[in-house]
Amino acid sequence: MAEMGSKGVTAGKIASNVQKKLTRAQEKVLQKLGKADETKDEQFEQCVQNFNKQLTEGTRLQKDLRTYLASVKAMHEASKKLNECLQEVYEPDWPGRDEANKIAENNDLLWLDYHQKLVDQALLTMDTYLGQFPDIKSRIAKRGRKLVDYDSARHHYESLQTAKKKDEAKIAKAEEELIKAQKVFEEMNVDLQEELPSLWNSRVGFYVNTFQSIAGLEENFHKEMSKLNESLNDVLVSLEKQHGSNTFTVKAQPSDNAPAKGNKSPSPPPEGSPAATPEIRVNHEPEPPSSATAGASLPKSPSQSSLPAVVVETFSATVNGTVEGGSGAGRLDLPPGFMFKVQAQHDYVATDTDELQLKAGDVVLVIPFQNPEEQDEGWLMGVKESDWNQHKELEKCRGVFPENFTERVQ
Repeated sequence: MAEMGSKGVTAGKIASNVQKKLTRAQEKVLQKLGKADETKDEQFEQCVQNFNKQLTEGTRLQKDLRTYLASVKAMHEASKKLNECLQEVYEPDWPGRDEANKIAENNDLLWLDYHQKLVDQALLTMDTYLGQFPDIKSRIAKRGRKLVDYDSARHHYESLQTAKKKDEAKIAKAEEELIKAQKVFEEMNVDLQEELPSLWNSRVGFYVNTFQSIAGLEENFHKEMSKLNESLNDVLVSLEKQHGSNTFTVKAQPSDNAPAKGNKSPSPPPEGSPAATPEIRVNHEPEPPSSATAGASLPKSPSQSSLPAVVVETFSATVNGTVEGGSGAGRLDLPPGFMFKVQAQHDYVATDTDELQLKAGDVVLVIPFQNPEEQDEGWLMGVKESDWNQHKELEKCRGVFPENFTERVQ
């Protein structure tokens, strides 16, 4: 019996809810058709607009903060791997090895601490702030439904009062329902009228606290990271001093800010390519080729050799009969105005009809521009040696190319 009673209550509740939905739907239709007036509250509607705007802004801030945290974590991993690489290449007998390892450990701890504090002081606060919005949004929707119920009860009561044949019992019941609907609506309405403006005004303090926390944490992080970087620099300076006899120089590349041909900048050399790595100065004078060697087959091409740059230069000079002190009688037929040779260190894809298409290993004969004013910084004029030897037509074969994709061999 109890079970049946329970089912009966449930069924009755469902029927009541269905009836409420039908009544609300009918009331909304009448209001839209202008056959029933709708209770309006412009001040509350403005509060709802502010609420929706505040929710949208908060949701975006939460998303961007999570993206920022993901970036911090990615930078941490990249920094960790970079330090691991330094530890691997740092040989045991080099001075400062222990200090370098300790700096790497502190670097890792600093990243971890920064990420965790961002989570605690910014993200969790953000989540708490947004956590109050779903409940209020649900209450706003419920208030809207209760307002429709109130309007419907009011219209029903008014229609019974204006009927030609009045039923006092029905009027009394309708009045009772109206008072009840009005009370439920006004209780919800009063609470939201107080909460929504307060929530709207709270956004200023929340944004200030959030961004102050992020800015302060980032400032402290960079200060501590700067100290670690200074310590690492001191260790490396000490290493350089002890091994100062093995000097090397880094070839400068054209500035990224330099003007480029046709407002286009030549692409930087790929990572790991010869043009992107330091040039090692080898202080060895090459022996001049003997007559027996000259009469034999030519030595291996520099493009296929791993010889130092100075040896490559000597090779190129010898093959072309331009060794310093030579007579010049053996000089090959070169284009007018020939200045020097360069060799492509990696591929270059031409982006215009006046550019040379280069493959790694191509030798280019550099010549002057017909009009020097047309030359842009970082670009040279030349003709590929293979094209010149085949066609001997300068107008047909010449073109411009980015200097930083090549290396001078003569």
